[in-house]
Amino acid sequence: MIGRGVWFAAGAAAGVYATVRARRAVEAFTPDGIRDRLSAVGVGARMMRAEFAYGAAEAETHLRERYELVDHGRELAHDGTERPSLLARDGHPTNDEGRGNQT
Repeated sequence: MIGRGVWFAAGAAAGVYATVRARRAVEAFTPDGIRDRLSAVGVGARMMRAEFAYGAAEAETHLRERYELVDHGRELAHDGTERPSLLARDGHPTNDEGRGNQT
C-alpha cells in the first residue's frame, strides 16, 4: 500500500510541475511576456554597461595613482610641482597639436 501512495504522490507532483511549466511557457510567448523579456534584456545591458564604466574608472584611478598622474594630462613631479606629461623629442613640452614649441 505504501508503494502505491508514493507513486500517486510522485505522479501528482509531476503533473503540477508540468502544468506550471506549461503556463509559464505560454505566458512567455504572449505579447506582454515578450515585452517583459525584452525589457529585462535592456535592464541587463544597462547594468553591464554601468559595471564596465565603473571598472574602467576604477582602473584609470589606480593607474593614475600608480604613475603619479593627475587629471588633464599633467603629471606630478617628485618635488610636488606639476609638469606636462608629454614631451617632444627635444625635451620641451608639446603644444596642443603634439609638436614641440618652436620658440
